[in-house]
Amino acid sequence: MAAVQGDVLALSGGVGGAKLALGLADVLAPGRLHVLVNTADDFRHLGLYICPDIDTLLYTLSGRANSTLGWGLEGETWQTMSALEQLGADAWFRLGDRDMATHLWRTEQLAGGMRLTAFTALLAERLSVSSHIHPMTNDRVRTIVHTDSGDLPFQHYFVRDQCKPAVTGFSFDGISAAHPNRDVMRLLQQKAFAQVLICPSNPFVSIDPILQLPGLWLALRESPAPVVVVSPIVAGLALKGPAAKMMAELGMVSSALEVARHYSQRYPGLMDCFVIDESDATLAGAIRELGVEVAITSTVMKSRADKQDLARFALGLRGS
Repeated sequence: MAAVQGDVLALSGGVGGAKLALGLADVLAPGRLHVLVNTADDFRHLGLYICPDIDTLLYTLSGRANSTLGWGLEGETWQTMSALEQLGADAWFRLGDRDMATHLWRTEQLAGGMRLTAFTALLAERLSVSSHIHPMTNDRVRTIVHTDSGDLPFQHYFVRDQCKPAVTGFSFDGISAAHPNRDVMRLLQQKAFAQVLICPSNPFVSIDPILQLPGLWLALRESPAPVVVVSPIVAGLALKGPAAKMMAELGMVSSALEVARHYSQRYPGLMDCFVIDESDATLAGAIRELGVEVAITSTVMKSRADKQDLARFALGLRGS
């Protein structure tokens, strides 16, 4: 199935980005896909170091993801959570019994001095994932969601409070002092990538933390590899997650056009092509007025074949 030559870098958050990452892994030769993953959602819970987006990608690419929940592992059980709830412990963030093994091992290895990048590579190897999964940084960066109820760490907003508070903005604690993933920066300097893809992840809390690492988005812009962005908004809706709700609360129209405007204004000159769904074809002209090429296809990924088709389409835009 490997129809595309050269290495590809994808920027991704969790569930939405993992869908396209799976399609890319299917159509690229083994080892050709590199995924730079958001770690600003990482946090400690019950003493464990948890990396939701990294784990979602690894579980998806290894064929272990829970197809019903969209997160966690297939065939999961919840005995530990049930016992914690009976004890009255803080169990709002659900960790399955099998999933717990990942967090226990990661916490132990990081406490022993292993860096997150090294552990993630080791975990990918143990899960037989041939793609390169790169945490965006080894440094601590944490997303803070500013809401009408006060400032909330991302997982408290997203999971504990189920995205109910109205959003007023975002900040990323620690980002100004953080170093972007050194391996990815080196590969960008070596012009190793044939293409860069920004997956249909939430632009504000999944992709912005990656791009706002010091020097990262400028390195992407200076790279000869074309940067293709796939819109996470289809017909005004976010297919996964709270992006549309966030946009409305920030005074933005929930549309693919507004996502394109966000990227073009915040990161001028970064995008070479913006991919929108067929249902949003009428927005193409307005997006082109932003100085960005537009490509139109079906971007809804319900099946494995859908993921592969969108991956092939996006990779076919390399020369645009």
